[in-house]
Amino acid sequence: MNSTMAASSNRIMLGPLVAAIDQGTSSTRFLVFNAKTAELLSHHQVEIKQSFPKEGWVEEDPKEILQSVYECMDRTCEKLTQLNIDISNIKAIGVTNQRETTLVWDKETGEPLYNAIVWLDLRTQSTVERLINKTPGRNKNHLKHKTGLPISTYFSAVKLRWLMDNVEKVHEAVLSHRAMFGTVDSWLIWCLTGGKKGGVHCTDVTNASRTMLFNIHTMDWDPELCIYFDIPMEILPKVRSSSEIYGLMKSGPLTGVPISGCLGDQSAALVGQMCFKDGQAKNTYGTGCFLLKNVGTKPVMSDHGLLTTVAYKLGRDKPAYYALEGSVAIAGAVVRWLKDNLGIIQTSTELEKLAADVGTSYGCYFVPAFSGLYAPYWEPSARGIICGLTQFTNRSHLAFAALEAVCFQTREILDAMNLDSGIHLSQLQVDGGMTSNRLLMQLQADILCIPVVKPSMPETTALGAAMAAGAAEGVSVWSLNPEDLTEVTSEKFEPQINPEESELRYARWKKAVQRAMNWETTEPVNNGNEETSIFSSVPLGFYILGSMFMLIGAKYIAAGQK
Repeated sequence: MNSTMAASSNRIMLGPLVAAIDQGTSSTRFLVFNAKTAELLSHHQVEIKQSFPKEGWVEEDPKEILQSVYECMDRTCEKLTQLNIDISNIKAIGVTNQRETTLVWDKETGEPLYNAIVWLDLRTQSTVERLINKTPGRNKNHLKHKTGLPISTYFSAVKLRWLMDNVEKVHEAVLSHRAMFGTVDSWLIWCLTGGKKGGVHCTDVTNASRTMLFNIHTMDWDPELCIYFDIPMEILPKVRSSSEIYGLMKSGPLTGVPISGCLGDQSAALVGQMCFKDGQAKNTYGTGCFLLKNVGTKPVMSDHGLLTTVAYKLGRDKPAYYALEGSVAIAGAVVRWLKDNLGIIQTSTELEKLAADVGTSYGCYFVPAFSGLYAPYWEPSARGIICGLTQFTNRSHLAFAALEAVCFQTREILDAMNLDSGIHLSQLQVDGGMTSNRLLMQLQADILCIPVVKPSMPETTALGAAMAAGAAEGVSVWSLNPEDLTEVTSEKFEPQINPEESELRYARWKKAVQRAMNWETTEPVNNGNEETSIFSSVPLGFYILGSMFMLIGAKYIAAGQK
């Protein structure tokens, strides 16, 4: 009797709960938070399979993604019930997702027409080169004034163009007006709100701003951009704010609960880290690495290779906030590569121990440009490189170099951000799966020469989506007023090496990056030393050979006259 009373009094104490779907590149999670205290009550996680059908191609199965969401929801609800927490207290669900990943499905059958093409995928490199070549002055920033983005394999428009050009099913569905395009958020919201039976086809401003079809000034799809990529506007989802009721759950244990928050994963982390003021920044260490800085309600264009993106718009009538973003393609993915491709570690946690055993890379540098280089270079032709090897180098040094690579890449984008804003960050707020690696956090502080601050609750991406959902008009169980936001407890890592050593290692890293450049191009390559041979010019070759013969001839004539 007493335990029942205790359980029921617990339930009353908890008040409203808000859930978040966090659909990332390598896993899906469902998390439930207390709307009053921001405490994480329960969660479940499922790994997502990635397939690599050809070199540079990265795909995921849209049905597996959806199924993983349902599985995580069901398991989390079971766990809550075991904790005597009433799931009817869940008042809203937020969605946060891997951005740019591109899906097309049939609105009549509800079936995906191809696998999801993941943001890391490089199959569109030749398309990108063709697009850049036809711009005035071969300028990759030709569309930046509207989109905030360079023309790159990273963004959705070129992936969608590839699907329309190369997949017959997609081409036919577009012609017969049955095709729907979306990033992962759109696919999930459409399916969860009914699918082919009245599902809501929408996206939010943060995800839309990563497609290259969205005008970040008008805050809507841009007809000129759609003409440029030759994409019919009818297949695009409706663009909504990041915090409003999009529709209701149509099946499962949470039927009837509104889906009322939607943010791309990096924007969600910015919200979850409470970076609501101009100048506040966070860095998320996931599959990739993403440093975002809130720049307020006016977009700021970068002169140093950063993206301008929509940070959030927390309500239909609320202003949009913008961010400068430095995107690194390979961070946590390097751990997966060392595990799955090289087999030098069995688990992710083993990497930290291996690296800690030596405490140095011993002059070994690892540039993991598996998908080219993102910010600040935007160089799709770069490829991964490991250099500075000696007979002394072993797998522990390589493990250390892999961790350092994540930190050096962060340093590059932080430097670019400081140059763009003229204001240097005094510390870096961090989150994401890799922040559990304490050696990585200490290395990051050492390489940046500023403190690194990690919240004790690392699930800030999911928290941001939950905050947006709980604050939505018609839900209103989560207050985003500054005075109501809970204080976040955190741990601080201070730099422990002298700046001179840090600068020396960073300079070496920059040298290694140059070695990784211009590796994989569709253009004919020059000879190995990157310099064009004088003999590759036929007229110049004839001129030089002719001159040599004349000199030799003159020498013989002079000798004969003696």
